[in-house]
Amino acid sequence: MHHAEIGGYLELEHFDGREYHEGAVCLNAARSCLLYLLEARGVQSIWIPMYLCDSVGESCKAAGVAIRTYDVTKDFKPDYHTINLTAGDYLYLVDYYGQLDKKDVLAARDACEGRLVLDEVQAFFRRPLPGIDTIYCCRKFFGVPDGGYLYTDAHLERKLPQARSSQHMVHVLGRMDDGANAHYGEYSASERLFGTEPVAAMSELTHNLLRAIDYQAVADARLRNFSLVSERLGSRNELAPIARPGAYMYPFLTKDASPIRKAMQQRKVYVPTLWPGSASLEGMSGRLSRDILPLPIDQRYGADDMTYMCDLLLELLDERADATQARPAASADPDVHKLRRLGQ
Repeated sequence: MHHAEIGGYLELEHFDGREYHEGAVCLNAARSCLLYLLEARGVQSIWIPMYLCDSVGESCKAAGVAIRTYDVTKDFKPDYHTINLTAGDYLYLVDYYGQLDKKDVLAARDACEGRLVLDEVQAFFRRPLPGIDTIYCCRKFFGVPDGGYLYTDAHLERKLPQARSSQHMVHVLGRMDDGANAHYGEYSASERLFGTEPVAAMSELTHNLLRAIDYQAVADARLRNFSLVSERLGSRNELAPIARPGAYMYPFLTKDASPIRKAMQQRKVYVPTLWPGSASLEGMSGRLSRDILPLPIDQRYGADDMTYMCDLLLELLDERADATQARPAASADPDVHKLRRLGQ
């Protein structure tokens, strides 16, 4: 019997917990899940939303799949007026912020006669529906280097290589020592690398880290934080997002969000743009990309963090309102002034 190595220095501890998505096809990234599916299903053409990460379109092009694009509505559902499905077309449905209901997914499945790809990249804790090809991403929810899960009954015959993930770990480990800014360059380099990596089986390193997570605690913490933020900010939000266990982020929609985003980042509250490639578009896709502030509500944070973030955002919104408010001319008649104040 051959042993690879015995003795020497110790590596990362081996964990013996259970992964959340046991039974799925385990790959190196969500992008690989899509490429796997396009090949296994023999997809020729696909409708994808305009409000989306560039990597989806790039993956489809790399696979030689014809792309058609559609707009989304303000409540994150497909705008079916902008979709004209023809025979054989697949539909790529994104569950933005985990806000779709089961009936929304089933309606999409029926609209494309079952040729549906469901993107649950922003809803890791949503269990898959039977018979629907479904993609999940690990690193959007946990401090792991990579990893994606795919539920499908279509399988590739060829054997996949196993990914190696240590090159994606530098920024994950470095942030614990030095903070996010010090390793942002390594994070960006790691993200770019995903675009060049082939479809591969999930690395042993990622499997191991995913076995160490207390998934119930993570789901509870995210729901608790989302609910707290929703209570504080709901009256100022153009959206009415639903709180669900394991929420991704809290989507706060406001007009002209860019200056607010920059001001928050200057105060070290990092709020991304999802997705910059969509921000210049017309229609609702462009608006959602430009004007949603995706607020972090994940398991790293507690009530004090959420309170600080909400206070900061409300302060910035109030400052903007004060700066833009047209003040009525003073009136000599106090009763007239009172009526004006009451908006009568």
